[in-house]
Amino acid sequence: MNITDRVMRNFMVARTYRFNSEKVNCVDYSSNGENAVSSSNDDCIVLYDIQSGRPAKTVYSKKYGADLIRFTCGDAHTVVYSSNKQDDTIRYLSLTNNQFIRYFPGHTARVTALSMSPVDEVFISSSLDKTIRIWDLRLPDCQGLTNPLGKPICSFDPDGLIFAAGVESQAIKLYDFRAFDKGPFACFETRFDRVCDWTGLKFSNDGKHILICTNGGAMYILNAFSRAVLHTFSMYNNSKGISLEACFTPDSQFVMIGSEDGRVHVWSVESGMKVALLDGKHNGPINALQFNPRYMTFASACTNMMFWLPCSGDK
Repeated sequence: MNITDRVMRNFMVARTYRFNSEKVNCVDYSSNGENAVSSSNDDCIVLYDIQSGRPAKTVYSKKYGADLIRFTCGDAHTVVYSSNKQDDTIRYLSLTNNQFIRYFPGHTARVTALSMSPVDEVFISSSLDKTIRIWDLRLPDCQGLTNPLGKPICSFDPDGLIFAAGVESQAIKLYDFRAFDKGPFACFETRFDRVCDWTGLKFSNDGKHILICTNGGAMYILNAFSRAVLHTFSMYNNSKGISLEACFTPDSQFVMIGSEDGRVHVWSVESGMKVALLDGKHNGPINALQFNPRYMTFASACTNMMFWLPCSGDK
């Protein structure tokens, strides 16, 4: 997948879907890139077929709500997601028959992050109860718990060997997944000028960088090895403290950030320079933004869902 500055500048909206009455809070792609799934604040879960460019199925989670939806490892027809209504249980759902496969109770406050292992049927979750829990899709009980000493967010690295915890929006702790019970093997505090809450952590696919998403006017790229802050990405609109979405492109060369005014800003990871500003005419802030892991397309969402393609000649 050869993604260049020119390709990023030439992306255009190919399809727009207006199924949701409230904001789309999360979008995820299957590992083979052939499906996307969204969750939204109106309790709606939509499965999209990327090849046909059409919605394949819509299911509802009226009782529990739906947030932080994730495909399971290697399966485009099962998902896990958190509740944003009744309780803090994580649910494992078959999209084929709309039946719950398993429940994962344990958290006692809102879940702040879900991260699937890229290599196994396990996932981690963080919560405002100040814990990170480890789960196995094949087993009903929590398989491990760590207390990072603060409110955390969490993410696996691309090899599934390490996970990172962002704690109290000021420190990053790195854990060996195979020995998480021994505590973090590295911990470092950050010194950012801007005061805001961290809303997400993401590793680049090459494992070299960590992206810190926030609800403020800046997001940050760190070197995953030296822990140095490489770039601060600002100059996008977020005056209301919204939890905007940001993501790496699959080649780890660009960072894309949604904005309050509905536009997508694109920065070069290498230079830290902005290389593109894309306007798909979203009618609100971009709450969800993900690039397809296999195909030259990405999704952005406010209440509407948009799928983007490079214009002719750049596919």
